[in-house]
Amino acid sequence: MAISSAPIGVSMRDRVSAGEWAARVELAACYRLVAKYGMTDLIYNHITARVPGEEGHVLINSYGMLYEEMTASSLIKIDLDGNVVDDPGTGYGVNQAGYVIHGAIHQARSDISCVLHTHSRASMAVSMMECGFLPLSQHAMRFYGHVGYHEYEGVALELDERQRLVADLGEHNVMFLRNHGLLVCGRTVAEAFNIAYWVEMACKAQVDAMNAQTELHFPTEEVMKKTAYLYEPTTRRPYGEMEWEAMLRLLERDGANYAT
Repeated sequence: MAISSAPIGVSMRDRVSAGEWAARVELAACYRLVAKYGMTDLIYNHITARVPGEEGHVLINSYGMLYEEMTASSLIKIDLDGNVVDDPGTGYGVNQAGYVIHGAIHQARSDISCVLHTHSRASMAVSMMECGFLPLSQHAMRFYGHVGYHEYEGVALELDERQRLVADLGEHNVMFLRNHGLLVCGRTVAEAFNIAYWVEMACKAQVDAMNAQTELHFPTEEVMKKTAYLYEPTTRRPYGEMEWEAMLRLLERDGANYAT
């Protein structure tokens, strides 16, 4: 597939649609927030978002840049098979594992706009536990009955793993990749970040509680189900909607240049 590159002197903002630019800004902000909250793994992992109005095109990080360096202009546009559609000229390419995992989810789940994958210490720890993600805290109970698991098959480079990833995710928006890390999905970038943040907090609390080596207290199943229901996006309000503007203000107070 032909690769589009920026004409000399023409900024990314001036050469893409208003919808794409807005998506770029939101996704770059998400990368910065994931870095700010300590969920990064050097230059690895990915967060992808659909390009509005362009079926089958998503934005992904330049493979070689830190999350704290990501800007709206540095994101690469690819198709769901990993072909580069628009190269911003950062000098970096795309990590194959990024589109193997993310492309599969975007292709199978039309309701999903953003896919976020991390190797955080806490989520990796929970992914290694036979018991999995436990409904111990309020943070965890919001996802009770809504978590999938995918067995580790090695570095995600084989295209035939896609069908198993999709099957294991099902209709969930949270999936633990066993012995690997965490994958979350959102209808918006804001929702995906919000889900990732709360799952990460719940993982940290679970690891801390289990490390205390004392008997753990579980709420009743009735309470777990009630809590999950009350936190469903359609019950009261969508995940992340209320918090997102505050998160952007936080970045701007820090002087982040993500929107460039």
